Amino acid sequence: MTQDHWNKFATSQVYQQVIELLPEGVYISDAEGTTIAVNSMYEQLTGLKGQEVMGENVKVLVEKGVYNLALNPEIVVTGEHKMSVQITKTGRKVLLNGYPIFDDSGKVSFVLTFVRDISLLSQLKEQIADQQEIIDKYREANEQCKKALTSNVEIFESKKMIALMEKLKKIAKTDTTVLLLGETGVGKDVLARKIHQYSPRRKEPFLKIDCSTIPENLIESELFGYEQGAFSGANTKGKVGLFEMADKGTLFLDEIGEIPLQLQVKLLRVLQDQEIIHIGSTKVKKVNVRFIAATNRDLEEEVRKGTFRSDLYYRLRVADLEIPPLRERQEDIRVMMQAFLDKYNAKFRKEISFTKELAEVLLAYKWPGNVRQMDNLIQSLVVTHETESVDVTDLPHYMLLDLSKPEEAGNPSQGKSLDELVADYERNLLKKALDRYKSSSKVAEFFQVDRSTIFRKAKKYKLL
Repeated sequence: MTQDHWNKFATSQVYQQVIELLPEGVYISDAEGTTIAVNSMYEQLTGLKGQEVMGENVKVLVEKGVYNLALNPEIVVTGEHKMSVQITKTGRKVLLNGYPIFDDSGKVSFVLTFVRDISLLSQLKEQIADQQEIIDKYREANEQCKKALTSNVEIFESKKMIALMEKLKKIAKTDTTVLLLGETGVGKDVLARKIHQYSPRRKEPFLKIDCSTIPENLIESELFGYEQGAFSGANTKGKVGLFEMADKGTLFLDEIGEIPLQLQVKLLRVLQDQEIIHIGSTKVKKVNVRFIAATNRDLEEEVRKGTFRSDLYYRLRVADLEIPPLRERQEDIRVMMQAFLDKYNAKFRKEISFTKELAEVLLAYKWPGNVRQMDNLIQSLVVTHETESVDVTDLPHYMLLDLSKPEEAGNPSQGKSLDELVADYERNLLKKALDRYKSSSKVAEFFQVDRSTIFRKAKKYKLL
């Protein structure tokens, strides 16, 4: 197209009608860089008015900061198509697609630039990323659940736990809310997963939230989700909460006693009506979730003190399972010890074994941290020892101190007095330490006492 042809076309009403029909923004400049036409879509996408750019040279507009770059100069020189992202003074980001238009002699006479809204593409990309994040969380939760369910072999022999598991299996077949009670470390997490495993929802998500580890100002948004711009610092696209993510599956609320009082009434509504409302929204959403809660607190006492709502407490305690501490089911200690030892031997490719004396000490120990303490202890013993046999002297110092207390030592059924039992344990422990370290100084350092104390006791028990 020649300049004369263009001038005739541009002065007519036809050209504006043509570019207005296009769904994209249009920006046309001549070989010198003068802006000669834009359409209304360009104004809408960039936030710039036509009169701001019409008749102005693109280089001057860049210098004025109307936009940060122009494709015209490079396209005129190279005669090739070019793409770039442009930022306008209004803060809009747009994608430019510039094309040369040649005259009869083959020179670039005009540059036609199509303008697209990159913010829409960015929003779509963010939405896809958000959806992928949700998918990844689902996948991770399902994988963790499958792994946990396949690895959590029932390692108990006590009558208390056998009866508890029978009750658990009956409850699991229903959709009722379950409250798990017991001291820290007794295995509430494992039993929550067992309930899900035996339930009709076993193929759906199992999600866990530890209410004690999430800051009070974030726990509501984590559970309920929020809308775009619901609060300062929120994700610009909003967020799906755990109630929705667990839809059709099971949500395990560990340490439910840590839920803030003002949030308890909202949780009660979810339990009763299976309905949620995002933070920053008034729209009610239905969910289909089976709830399991756990706590090591005395919730009845918390209700009396006014720190836990009575209506929520009774709604949670539709079906409850109280897990006895490990010290009350000694039949389980031996099988658990062996199970954890086998587990970590396999994991770390070792062949560690416990001496008879160590096994007896672990059986007599009261396990204040319950199953979790035993799990962590045995993992530590396997990881930190290269020798095949682990003995009493390899126990951590805090356990040795506990075991040395009179009420912890021996088995009264052996027919010995308490003093005799304590003396037997002390002699055995000291002998093992001397055999291992070959030096009273090193033994004194290990037990954090004076060397004279070790020497005196060794002489007392005729170990020197």
